[in-house]
Amino acid sequence: MQKGFSYKSKLTTIPGTSFDEVYSEAFYFYKKLKSKTRRKPYVRSVYFKKDKVFLELFWNHLFEKLNWRDRLRRLKFFPCAIDLIKNSRQKPIIKENPNNKSEILYRFKGISKDNEEFFVQIKQGKNSNKKWFISVFPDKK
Repeated sequence: MQKGFSYKSKLTTIPGTSFDEVYSEAFYFYKKLKSKTRRKPYVRSVYFKKDKVFLELFWNHLFEKLNWRDRLRRLKFFPCAIDLIKNSRQKPIIKENPNNKSEILYRFKGISKDNEEFFVQIKQGKNSNKKWFISVFPDKK
């Protein structure tokens, strides 16, 4: 993907090297979003015409990962990912989920304020049309 298709986030990655300090900062950011609704936490996305993108699945997916280092590097980008989901108008890479044919995967590319590239993955059910934030991860370089 070319640099012109990246969303430039207004937020920086979460600083820190220990999982506990980065997790507490990311979870505090999540709790602020969660407190705005009584039901499932979500953000509204400009790209999806102000549709809701639900956030719960991200935490389940994160803790399925066995490697603490991998969890840490993903959590650092959580605020940037939320900013991208809310504000990005850039066209993502769109493909059918190879593991489940009834889902579509969207992969957005972003750049944090401290110039680190990352990807945000969102899945959408073909039947229900619900969108779920699955993952955020840094670009491999």
